[in-house]
Amino acid sequence: MAKVIAGAMCLFLLFAMLPNAAAADGTDGEDANPTGDVPFTVEERTTPSQDGEKWKLSVAIDGDAATNGTTLTLTTQICINSGVCDPPINHEVTADEGTYSLSLTPPGDHSYVNWRVKATYADDSTDIFPDGDWYKTWSTCYFTDGEYGGIHASGNGCEIPSEEESFLPFIGVSLLATSIGVAGLAIARRTKVN
Repeated sequence: MAKVIAGAMCLFLLFAMLPNAAAADGTDGEDANPTGDVPFTVEERTTPSQDGEKWKLSVAIDGDAATNGTTLTLTTQICINSGVCDPPINHEVTADEGTYSLSLTPPGDHSYVNWRVKATYADDSTDIFPDGDWYKTWSTCYFTDGEYGGIHASGNGCEIPSEEESFLPFIGVSLLATSIGVAGLAIARRTKVN
């Protein structure tokens, strides 16, 4: 009985690591993008992805696929810095003039967003792009090979600005501009009076 349980645990751990292994190809920190002969064009993709901010993807069907009844299904998977990946999610999005779009909000401490495209042809045959792997959008702060990378990496962690922090410089600039404007009006008024 103990051998059966140990064997089941080994299988569970092996399957739990598969999403990470499938996402492991490529160079850390460099997005993996469609290349070669694919039946779609990337119209928009937010890069890099950022914790708590909307990530958008839009792909347009093109070439012969645009006229022969081909449809697309978009699949995403978010992986976090601890090395765990969420289960893949198929997004049933309706095409708007041949363009399939989705948006999602990555959680805090995510490493990257994996994505792929499934093409279903008029004869119900399918192809998945990329074959056996994922396209990938890295985050603004990711942990790999024992260190942090990305534009928001800081030594031993991530310093991702919150909305309030990114809003404060705007308030400071606005207050400065208003103050200069009021001072200018006061000087102009004083000059007119004298």
